[in-house]
Amino acid sequence: MSMSPSLIERIEDLLRRLEPLLPPPAPVDWRALAFQWRRRNYLGATVGQLLAVRNVAAILPEDLKHVDGQKQAILRNTEQFVRGLPANNVLLTGARGTGKSSLVRACLSRYAVDGLRLIEVDRHDLIDLPEIVARLEGRPERFVLFCDDLSFEPSDASYKALKAALDGSLAGPGDNALIYATSNRRHLMPEFMRENLDAGYDADGELHPGESTEEKVSLSERFGLWLSFYPFRQDDYLDIADHWLARFGVDPAAASEARAEALQFALARGSRSGRVAQQFARDFAGRAGLAGP
Repeated sequence: MSMSPSLIERIEDLLRRLEPLLPPPAPVDWRALAFQWRRRNYLGATVGQLLAVRNVAAILPEDLKHVDGQKQAILRNTEQFVRGLPANNVLLTGARGTGKSSLVRACLSRYAVDGLRLIEVDRHDLIDLPEIVARLEGRPERFVLFCDDLSFEPSDASYKALKAALDGSLAGPGDNALIYATSNRRHLMPEFMRENLDAGYDADGELHPGESTEEKVSLSERFGLWLSFYPFRQDDYLDIADHWLARFGVDPAAASEARAEALQFALARGSRSGRVAQQFARDFAGRAGLAGP
């Protein structure tokens, strides 16, 4: 139902009256290395702000094992970005616990000294991307807008906001901002069996996906760099566990004997991932510390 011009004018007038009542944007501590975008309600209106993260969960690139190709690609892309060279938005997809989010944080550890900053944006707040980018305008730092565990439902409004921000909007991110996202879904949205029935083919037999499939693919294709992650083999998992046991100060002899326990730990968790390997190493090192010398 369309609104009459008089009603629209009344709404605009009401918004102008309410605007002075809203608080000004909170000052941003630009000395921080990482930020979180958070929204809060004020007089019935939602106000977004950049909150500095005081204790960054840092991880070094050297701590990430058996993802060498993905690590090399994202570090190279990020170095291009911090040096002011052309660089791509990045989509990291694949098996859980294989280092997708950790690789993004590792970029911050490597390039913070060169001006890289990380802004964590929740999926539901992606509709605020134009406002976030406006806050960054004119800043000398280089910002990665990071959305972790990204996925959408078909009716999600933030889907179109991200799609426009990546490519196709006149008001896209400035040259000091990129978008890095992780997801367990390659195309970021659920896929259904019935979509295969929408596919067609031409006289030569060439397949053409249905419109719903094309719509899903169009979002992931707007990321210029795709990095895929796969489950680790048993030997890879044990190697990662050994690395973290050493990092937590476990004696090499004890670490060698811990391999059977590491496999049992993974079996109980139903996953041989880097995350599970680190969790086992933390548990083992903690128990060893309680037992004493």
